[in-house]
Amino acid sequence: MKQNNLLTGCLCALGCETLFGMSYIFTKQAIDTASTLSLLGWRFLIAFIIMSLFIALGLLKINLKGKSLKPLLLIVLCSPVIYFIGETIGIQNTTASESGVFLACIPVASLIASATILHKNPTPLQVTGILITLAGVLVTVFAVSASSSFSFTGYTFLLIAVISCALYCVFVEKANNYTGIEITYGMLTAGALVYTLLALIEAVFVEKNLSALIALPFQNKTFLIAVLYQGIGCSILAFFLSNIAIAKIGVNRTSSFLGIATVVSIITGAVILGEPFTNFQILGAVIILAGVYTANMQKIKEQESSLLFKSHHS
Repeated sequence: MKQNNLLTGCLCALGCETLFGMSYIFTKQAIDTASTLSLLGWRFLIAFIIMSLFIALGLLKINLKGKSLKPLLLIVLCSPVIYFIGETIGIQNTTASESGVFLACIPVASLIASATILHKNPTPLQVTGILITLAGVLVTVFAVSASSSFSFTGYTFLLIAVISCALYCVFVEKANNYTGIEITYGMLTAGALVYTLLALIEAVFVEKNLSALIALPFQNKTFLIAVLYQGIGCSILAFFLSNIAIAKIGVNRTSSFLGIATVVSIITGAVILGEPFTNFQILGAVIILAGVYTANMQKIKEQESSLLFKSHHS
């Protein structure tokens, strides 16, 4: 059972980060024609509608009877509500390198939160692996840009995003009476309510053009593809895989995979968007992969030894 949990958890974490990494190309193309709030609003609304349809058809099942809503509310408050607000405002007020550095610290913050709240101290290999991954992300970030904005507002909101993501990971691991589907649906419901409302407020009071927001996915093919990918691929699939990974292998081990999204975004950016792929980025990608392997090396070797032992005694 432990071996199955390890394999399932690692595959889910890998799949989740791959999906998030690939979203970079869709976000970059869509953000040129629409605001961030428009993208988030449509993304979560589409994801909520699709998952609600699956539940209504009986393809997915949720059962919240007799379950305390407090653990679920804590999860959805941290992510997607606080996290995406912090990330969005933080990125808007800082440079790409600064936001990259802050968000690269999420695995470290997750380790601290896990040790402090869950009292699950990471192994030396996990700490080493995550620090190696952090170093790899920093190499790739500074390979692109090393400019500074010195924005107090930007730094504050990026810090809020980092803390909220770390707490989300911890609260998911604590909510063991909820299934991955139930947690994911709760996240989509909160995201749809908050970000659709914010997108509407922006359209009415800032842009003063509500019809443009409503028509966006129907008139803009690039935007439609982006919100469909983010809604289905990221908000439904990736969130679900993330919740499963945390439940199966815990916060510490799941955190070690976060750098994979950076590697995937670099590769897809170079292959699909034709962005430059420098030697420093290649070095950063190799360091990230080395960090992920280091953080999981002990468990991988334990599983290999166990399988070898069984094969000799079967």
